[in-house]
Amino acid sequence: MAYVPTLKKKYSEEIIAALQVKFNYKSCMQVPRLTKIVINQGVGDAVADKKLIEVAEKELTMIAGQKAVRTLSKKDISNFKLRKNMPIGVMVTLRKDRMYEFLERLVAVALPRIRDFNGISSSLDGRGNYTLGIKEQIIFPEIDLDKISKLLGMNISFITTADNDEEAFALLKEFGLPFKTKGK
Repeated sequence: MAYVPTLKKKYSEEIIAALQVKFNYKSCMQVPRLTKIVINQGVGDAVADKKLIEVAEKELTMIAGQKAVRTLSKKDISNFKLRKNMPIGVMVTLRKDRMYEFLERLVAVALPRIRDFNGISSSLDGRGNYTLGIKEQIIFPEIDLDKISKLLGMNISFITTADNDEEAFALLKEFGLPFKTKGK
């Protein structure tokens, strides 16, 4: 029997039914789904130190479980000593099984490791997508604390097929993302 990630199984067995009841969908195909997760890490200091981009690429590859790609600058900016096509960040796009595995590790392992954590912001972008900012990469267990040269933050974007924020929020809440309650 083929391996199926836990959250993918949960989505097909529980989340679809729960959202279908909540939003009165006629078909299970109307239920929004998570299409991809994009992890982006900007390394502005890579302009001065070329090794930082290599370290960031290696770390993001370990976190995501998929090879990270360098992002290049689009134009010259003399104030930042930046030239066109210089590497200034790394990113990775996760889909299908790797996406569900990363989401499970994020919710179950990484987010609880944040100091003084009391939920993530519940503001979506208006089109059913959500971006989570993380200040330090050390919350992921794949990162060895002794080998850290610089603390780097990252943006994790959850792209859904939802038409509005309410549907996307319900979907992400069902997946287990720990949103702040309105009272706090």
